[in-house]
Amino acid sequence: MFSHHEELAYTVRVDKPNPVFARLLQQAIGGPEGEMRVMNQYLFQAWGTRGPKRYRDMLLHTGTEEIGHIELLATAVAMNLEGAPSEVVDDVVTNPLVAARMGGMEPRHLLSGGLAAMPSDSNGVPFNAACIDVGGNLVANMHANVAAEAIGRTLAARLREATDDPGMKDMLSFLIARDTMHQQQWLAAAEELNPEHRAAPTDVSDGDPHEQYAHAFFAHADAPVPEDAAWASGEAPDGGRFSVVNAPRLGQEPELAKAPLAIHAGPEATRPDDDGSDPGLLGKAKQAVDQIAGG
Repeated sequence: MFSHHEELAYTVRVDKPNPVFARLLQQAIGGPEGEMRVMNQYLFQAWGTRGPKRYRDMLLHTGTEEIGHIELLATAVAMNLEGAPSEVVDDVVTNPLVAARMGGMEPRHLLSGGLAAMPSDSNGVPFNAACIDVGGNLVANMHANVAAEAIGRTLAARLREATDDPGMKDMLSFLIARDTMHQQQWLAAAEELNPEHRAAPTDVSDGDPHEQYAHAFFAHADAPVPEDAAWASGEAPDGGRFSVVNAPRLGQEPELAKAPLAIHAGPEATRPDDDGSDPGLLGKAKQAVDQIAGG
């Protein structure tokens, strides 16, 4: 169950309305770096958490906070659009050069949103939940959350650089500070869950004889790997020892079987002894379609 308060999570003040910046803010709402991503990620991770309750609660607290961040950004988009000069709106509607270029006002803010934010990125592409990471493993989820917040904080910093509006800079600074907290809390939770820094999932062995590859950096170039690189020598976070090896060739040269006649792969790639007795995958699919069509 969720509750809503009339007050926003932070003050949204737009001193110089800018429809172009409204478009940029959409990336922080519905882009793969945005708040819709982390909101869904944390909430779905929470709803599937089977470990200690406090991790589920932490995810729920933070996922709910992200709902408020979407509300902040949606309000900021709408307020930036409220003051759109009429000539900017006219350009979007009547000037094909302005409408076609990547910059400028997002036409869908006018046509679809009615001067309001939308659940999409800065190009008007609807949010796609394929970008959320929900692994069903607490350690893996915590690491995914650190990465999500790091990318989101980078976007917020770039947005702050892109505006001269004092109110927008202030709001984005607040969001950047919250992203700092979220990165740190996920790091702390990962440390608490996995103080030995084992690879997630922590209950999976690399397996003999493959343990020799578990801390080996494969060098795929002629240039030497720097000896002082943290991942090239010395102790790994999990207590293993890093090493560098020239990338080994551990597999065989691939050789695929020739295809049946129904694939039409050409005579050089077709089995010479195919008498048609095996209908193959395509033939079986056709049989199934015919059966369905025939009732």
